[in-house]
Amino acid sequence: MLTAPAATPVVNELAGMPRSMVPDPGWFDSNQTKFEDWWRGIRLFLKSNRVNKTDNRITVILVRLRGGVVGIYTQKKLDELDEENNIQDWDDFVKEIKTTFSDKSKAADAEWKIETFMQGKRNTVDFMIKFDALATKADIDELHAIFLLEKNV
Repeated sequence: MLTAPAATPVVNELAGMPRSMVPDPGWFDSNQTKFEDWWRGIRLFLKSNRVNKTDNRITVILVRLRGGVVGIYTQKKLDELDEENNIQDWDDFVKEIKTTFSDKSKAADAEWKIETFMQGKRNTVDFMIKFDALATKADIDELHAIFLLEKNV
């Protein structure tokens, strides 16, 4: 009877780290409540696998979009990539995919929370970490963040 060799971690030779440390984020199926976690996972996956060329990064992401609205979006982007003179810009792609699939209610909820967020008896570091996270999710500009920070401390 043949037995499988002992399991050894597969090492990503380019990144020098075990693949299991950065798992494939899997499919995104247009569930907007799961987009933020999926997006973080795909960014880590791209980084750990050193996928640096814009077309390759976009392809890796598109191959993980499946069904429904994301399937239609993928077909549209593939048609754009097939055009010979179409050069994709990574920043434009990121902005487009985040605008299209991110959960708009999370941003609105974060905006409401940051407006009323007070330091109270919180440690300053804890307050600043939470404040910064809310400001990022609410996508408020720096001047507005400073105003709220001064108001809420």
